[in-house]
Order: sequence, then C-alpha cells, then structure tokens
Amino acid sequence: MNFMGRPNFESDQVKRVSFYATPDHDCPYLDGRHAVTLFADPYAQLDNHVYAKLAQYGFRRSGRHIYRPACPSCSACVPVRLPVNEFIPNRNQRRTGLRNQDITVQTTPAVYNEEQHQLYMKYITARHPGGGMDVPEADKYMDFLVADWTDTEFVEFRLADKLVAVAVIDLFEQGMSAVYTFFDPELDRRSLGTMAILWQIEACRKRSLQWLYLGYWIPGCQKMQYKNLFKPLQRFHNGVWHAANEQTEQMAAL
Repeated sequence: MNFMGRPNFESDQVKRVSFYATPDHDCPYLDGRHAVTLFADPYAQLDNHVYAKLAQYGFRRSGRHIYRPACPSCSACVPVRLPVNEFIPNRNQRRTGLRNQDITVQTTPAVYNEEQHQLYMKYITARHPGGGMDVPEADKYMDFLVADWTDTEFVEFRLADKLVAVAVIDLFEQGMSAVYTFFDPELDRRSLGTMAILWQIEACRKRSLQWLYLGYWIPGCQKMQYKNLFKPLQRFHNGVWHAANEQTEQMAAL
C-alpha cells in the first residue's frame, strides 16, 4: 500500500490516524473496472469513537480494516445511511414483515459460534462461490466479522428453533452499522435480508439511535439495488450527506 498521510477531516479524534491506498486492482463490484481502496492504518490506536467518526465520512469496516473506495476516475460506490425515524416501509417490506412473524430474534455476543459459522458457509457457498469469502477456519471467519475495539453484536433469527439468518451489527453513539448479513439460501421467498434490515431499523429506534449505515450503494450492481428500496435514503457525496433524489442518483452514476 502507498502511504497517503491523512485526509482533511474536521474531527480531532481522527487526525492521529494515517491512511494508506492500495495499488490499482480489479473492482469487486463492476466488471471491467479497476479500483483503489483507502484504508485507515490498522495498527493505529483505533476505537469505537474514531470508527463512528469515520463512518460519518463514508467509511466501512471489514474485520479490523476501516476502508473507503478512493477510485480516481470513478465514484460509483456511494455510502448510504437511513434516518430511521423517517423510514416508512413500502408494501413489499410490510409483506416481508408479516411473512416472518413466526421468526424469533435474539442478540448474542460477538464470539465464535459453530452453528452460525455453518450457516455462513452454506450462504457463501450458494451466493458467493469462489469469491474468497468461503473461510472454513474459525479464526479467519471471525477476523472477517469482528474487531477487538468495536461494540459488535450478532443477531440471530430462528424459525422453530432453527437458525435461519444472522446479522452482524456495530453500535455507535448515534447509529448502527449493518456490517454483514447471511441467511439460509433455501428460504429465498422469506426475503431474510430485507427482514434483517427491518429489524435493525426498529432496533435503532428502540435504542434512540438516529442512523442505520447500510454500506455502499452502487448503480449498475444488481446485488446492491435492495438498499435503494429503503427510503428516505441519504447518500454521501463531496463530503456531505444528501437526501437521495434523482440528481444525486445521476451524480452517483457518473
């Protein structure tokens, strides 16, 4: 990686963190494009407060790595978040909630659980084969999902005591980040991914959290289009969060 110094952040809490850019590499989302990723120094003294501040600048977490796309000629990856108190479910989302009323939910500590790992492997094998995420080793699986300085929880969704979905969430002072969700691919008709987001929205409200961070929305990437169905979505563009509208969608597509 190339040392990039420190972007121009207003917060004093993140000014001590250095950043590195990866070499040019194949884009994991859009075929035929190249990408550059900006990483916070993983050896810096990171904590949940710094992480929360960086989330406000469009950064995400994968394991201990806090990152943001920094492609010089492309801005397709748009950070998005949902103001949960303004969300009103659409008809399909209401149907998803009704369809899954027989599912029970509980939060668990972010520690290794073999049952959760087996469901993860089933999901990855069906949905993302050959993508490098099929990690049978327990330590690598946990390295992907957690960091020792985050406030992370695993949310279990069960149908008649059978584990059918897990949502990994990070908690901030003012928001929640949807880190990763995996579910039983045999239960497609239940729309478990949508159900997990609906639960997170309600969990934010109950905890008096303002924002649910949903990662990146990418025009032209079919796997990301579900995020655009949660409204009113906000998008991070040119250093500012904007309410999503036709103009911001056009800017994001450039």
